[in-house]
Amino acid sequence: MKLKVCGMNHNPIEVAQVHPDYLGFIFWEPSSRYFGEAMPQLPQSIKKVGVFVDAPLEEVLEKVDHYGLDAVQLHGKESPEYCEELKTDFLSFRAQSRNKKIDTKLEVSTPIGLTNLEIIKVFSIKDDFDFSILKEYEEVCDYFLFDTKGKLPGGNGYTFDWSVLEHYPSTKPFFLSGGIGLGSVEKLKEFLNSPASRYCFAIDVNSKFEIEPGLKDIPSLKAFTKSLSEFLTE
Repeated sequence: MKLKVCGMNHNPIEVAQVHPDYLGFIFWEPSSRYFGEAMPQLPQSIKKVGVFVDAPLEEVLEKVDHYGLDAVQLHGKESPEYCEELKTDFLSFRAQSRNKKIDTKLEVSTPIGLTNLEIIKVFSIKDDFDFSILKEYEEVCDYFLFDTKGKLPGGNGYTFDWSVLEHYPSTKPFFLSGGIGLGSVEKLKEFLNSPASRYCFAIDVNSKFEIEPGLKDIPSLKAFTKSLSEFLTE
């Protein structure tokens, strides 16, 4: 089971010391966790995820190239065609950037290329969900992410009814997100023991581990990862 900590801003170096598999950086300007700083040097074992909301394709490509992102999380109403274009256009964009002598010397955790840029498409759930809409995204996304439908795209601090995922019809691995905190450990254990978690690839946490937006509570994160690790190795 992988762990993604999203909403990186004030203390990503300290969060990296907890050894998550993914760190999420939000590039949606209205967010209180908007990331506009220089990318810190992170361990190569950690994948950097850029979070976007209905951003122009060119903007996404430029951010991926500039920050050395390993994955893109699409949190808006991006179409399957948009996802496919993102996958197919990245190599040519990177080649053009090199030809223009744009600085792309930032260290990345994996070589970026057509198959290396992971695309995570987010779907928000309230009381129920029409899983049929996933079908068109199957071939153009690497992962799905399910979070709680709220006023803002992500970081709302609320949990949806995970039992909805008992009806998940796909074999596509997914991230579980939405209001997961230190108090969610027992409920999370129950979910991970259920058939609904069969294709759960990663746990995504954010606002429940914050002192303020973008500033993560390191002791709580350590306690959470310890509890999760102990459960998974039982």
